[in-house]
Amino acid sequence: MIRFFLRRFGYGVLVLSGVIVVIFLLFHALPGDPVTLIAGQRSDLNTRQAITEELGLDQPLHKQFLLYVNDLFFVSIHDRNDANKTKYSYVELANFGDKVLALKWPYMRRSFQTNKEVTQIIYDNIDDTFWLAVSAMLIASVVGISFGIIAALNQNTPLDHLIISASVFGISIPSFLSAIIIAMIFGFYLSDYTGLDLTGQLWTNDPIRGRELQLRNLILPAITLGIRPLAIITQLTRSSMLEVLSLDYIRTAYAKGLSKYRIVLKHALKNGLNPVITAVSGWLASLMAGAFFVEYIFDWKGLGFTTIKAVQSLDFPVVMGVTLFVAAIFVIINIFVDLLYAAIDPRIRLT
Repeated sequence: MIRFFLRRFGYGVLVLSGVIVVIFLLFHALPGDPVTLIAGQRSDLNTRQAITEELGLDQPLHKQFLLYVNDLFFVSIHDRNDANKTKYSYVELANFGDKVLALKWPYMRRSFQTNKEVTQIIYDNIDDTFWLAVSAMLIASVVGISFGIIAALNQNTPLDHLIISASVFGISIPSFLSAIIIAMIFGFYLSDYTGLDLTGQLWTNDPIRGRELQLRNLILPAITLGIRPLAIITQLTRSSMLEVLSLDYIRTAYAKGLSKYRIVLKHALKNGLNPVITAVSGWLASLMAGAFFVEYIFDWKGLGFTTIKAVQSLDFPVVMGVTLFVAAIFVIINIFVDLLYAAIDPRIRLT
């Protein structure tokens, strides 16, 4: 089991290393002058020179890359001075004269626009994106499994064809297009009947009542974000249930006189949900990454909304930091799922 974990962990490190290389190269390939973005058009030469040295832009490309990687690692080497102590908030492990081996959180630089640390920006905005992704996954799982069971129990009927056609449409339609359609219909034209707004936040600050939870603002973006996984879960549940319902032990259960309700829910569903669990566990990270355009359309102030704003303003450190953060979530969840499968089925450890 330990060997299996180390192998999967090594794959994850390789993936993150590739992401770091790609986003670093994109930072230097995209148009825009970071010094001008930070200092402004009318800055003096001394200010521009100080910012250039701070970002390491006066160094060759390979040294800039090593400096960026050094900032991202938990254990890194820095010059031993008060400025770096404040900048990185590290714990000193060992010192070598004017150098120090430090233990710290990954430092993703600072925003060009707000001068806030990127890690703080991610922390401030991840909460709303997380609850949006979890809500979308919950809707997709409950509705998708229900539709899949109904379709399997009514195979080759008009109801089955309707559910399959709807699921194919749900997979095909892009998230940004479905977001626009749902927002306009239910949040604008039918808002008097639905009671839902075109935009809104999970929490609102009322001057009298204070901070209030507004779950109704979560409904439209969560449904929009959950359409694609819902469609996939529906098809997976249907195909898996059809396969399980054709097995010998199900026919034996029918022959013993058990009710159809008990056979489906107690015997068939338990074995038919294995591929669905695979899809659900992998989709949570995908939804957090795919929430960007949904958040932007619904004005949902989460990580996706912040990232799109950063792209528009050429705030490269924020874009790079969020990209790396989402990639890390993918890797961590995939490792966790692999370990879960290996614990359930020992045969997986041999692959």
